[in-house]
Amino acid sequence: MTADIPLSDRLDDDDYPAYTMGRAAEMLGSTPAFLRAIGEARLITPLRSEGGHRRYSRYQLRIAARARELVDRGTPIDAACRIVILEDQLEEAQRINAEYRRRAGHEAPGGSVPGSG
Repeated sequence: MTADIPLSDRLDDDDYPAYTMGRAAEMLGSTPAFLRAIGEARLITPLRSEGGHRRYSRYQLRIAARARELVDRGTPIDAACRIVILEDQLEEAQRINAEYRRRAGHEAPGGSVPGSG
């Protein structure tokens, strides 16, 4: 599947699992145990290589970095994971709300779209 996608496109993809656990932990300044813990808390679910090794995407590393910030400030890991999940859900809800508002702004009174009738 990924062999059909050029390497340059895969590396630009925020969801492509490009990083091994060791590299991800190094990038975060944490340990593999931290990554396993946030995985157990279901904050992120790394993909697995054919050999069963965990692989992380840039998006997952951003999520993990936010959790790491909270943990470094003294927040328990389970609470940090819940906070990050709620922040992510709020951001998505705001994005959807903005899209609904944008669409509603293009509709004329009575539900028709200007120029469609």
